Amino acid sequence: MVKIVGIGGSLRAGSYSQLALTVAAERAQVLGAEVEIFDLRTLDLPFCDGENDYRDYPDVEKLRNGVRQADGLILATPEYHGSVSGVLKNALDLMSFEHLDGKVAGGISVLGGQVNSNALNDLRTILRWVHAWVIPEQVAIGQAWKAFSPDGKLLDDKLSERFDEFARSLVENTQKLRGVS
Repeated sequence: MVKIVGIGGSLRAGSYSQLALTVAAERAQVLGAEVEIFDLRTLDLPFCDGENDYRDYPDVEKLRNGVRQADGLILATPEYHGSVSGVLKNALDLMSFEHLDGKVAGGISVLGGQVNSNALNDLRTILRWVHAWVIPEQVAIGQAWKAFSPDGKLLDDKLSERFDEFARSLVENTQKLRGVS
């Protein structure tokens, strides 16, 4: 069985990034993947200082171990000033090649304004640098405040189909690239 870790890159209560991550995780689970979500709002993570020892922060090791044991990743980020959120970048910086090398990853970005791919392109660069495999499908949600119902469901059928395609690609490519059935 494919094991996927999801990381939501927003600290905001009522985060649309977290809602999008939940939707993607549910779609991957329907396809048979085991999914664990790390909510950065609940983890005590320090700023990365370039060192490797964060023994005063047990959540660093919890995050590292979860990612190390995963076959694939779903990374969801709000787009802040044209790029990934600082909190997601910091979480990724707390890991190294031993945690991220060879993982199959998919990216989701959430914007308050019009759709673009800036954060997703930056996320691809980061993941490529640590030797992860990024799937071609990605999801960018513009005007996120209009995309979800009050109970967190997607309101647009075409967007829902994109999440289905995203999850299918992530699960299938993870199975192929990681040799997991």
